Amino acid sequence: MKALFLAVFILIFSTVFCFKVGFIYIGPVEDCGWTYAHEFGRQYIEMMINDLETEYYENVSGGKESADKLRKLAENGCDLIFATSYDYMDSVLEVATEYPDVIFMHCSGNKRSENVGTYFGRMYQADFLAGLVAGKTSKTNLIGYVAPVKIPEVVRGVNAFAIGVSKANDNAKVLLEWIGDWTDKEKEVAATEKLIKHGVDVVAHGMDTATVNITADKFGIWSIGYNYDMSKYAFDTHLTAPVWYWGQLYLDIVESVIHGTWKSEALWPGIDSGIVGLAPLNSFVSSETRRLIEKYRIDMILERFHVFEGPLRNQLGEVKIKKGAVPDDHYLLTIDWLVENIEDDEGMSERVPHIH
Repeated sequence: MKALFLAVFILIFSTVFCFKVGFIYIGPVEDCGWTYAHEFGRQYIEMMINDLETEYYENVSGGKESADKLRKLAENGCDLIFATSYDYMDSVLEVATEYPDVIFMHCSGNKRSENVGTYFGRMYQADFLAGLVAGKTSKTNLIGYVAPVKIPEVVRGVNAFAIGVSKANDNAKVLLEWIGDWTDKEKEVAATEKLIKHGVDVVAHGMDTATVNITADKFGIWSIGYNYDMSKYAFDTHLTAPVWYWGQLYLDIVESVIHGTWKSEALWPGIDSGIVGLAPLNSFVSSETRRLIEKYRIDMILERFHVFEGPLRNQLGEVKIKKGAVPDDHYLLTIDWLVENIEDDEGMSERVPHIH
């Protein structure tokens, strides 16, 4: 009888704890940016859950390659798979139908099914705080921003950053350069140098690596990183960075699948959950700016302040969000316009370059 009980116990224990989680990454794990932040989250769940097995593929592009890698993870016995790029959306939905017993979680996507959920964080709240830092730091009232691709996630972040700039300095403009990809070293260097020639004295970005920060540092220009603390690449000139802390969210999702409480839904926690925040501030950042950051951080947590509360106008001066209105999540997830203190390539073409 005791032997039977022991066998049942071992069976139950192994069923619960022999759990495998897979990840696919858009970039290399050492990029010190987007992918590294997710990789740090993977390492966190390995540390927190005994006998958990994980597997990952890096440098996976969208389309057929991502579908092939998702299938491999499923065939290798993964119970849960995290697809960590917007580019994987169609592949996730396709492969999920082939493996109905596997749970798929797609980062930054907006399409779900019975075994597919989505997750992201309200990074726009941290982007806003970074904008406060940039606005308070700039002396030329020109702040540069190098952006990857024109999708709502990026547009939302750039807008939030520009709104933060305007709260701190209503005379400042954000000069915007689009790259067209998540990482392209040559284009990022060229875009950063172009912005500096136009007179910016702070450069921020939404790219996957620290190329913008490294380039700005060579010119002695302040910079703001993204995704992860990039100060080691520009120690003296790195002001801060909006950063991800994926670990706890990954842990919560894994445990929900293990315990059978997972459901297909859109997870979008905010700054109150700790998933997003700011990297440590440069010692140059004033105590006044630090107090301003903390004020808005607390007000966002207590919902006394909403980044996109109106009135907000677009680049043409048209009212897009009326005074006192707070847009819902669907609006924010599909936003496709830029706020009025942003100048992109077209507006910048009318400026006379400033020789730095």
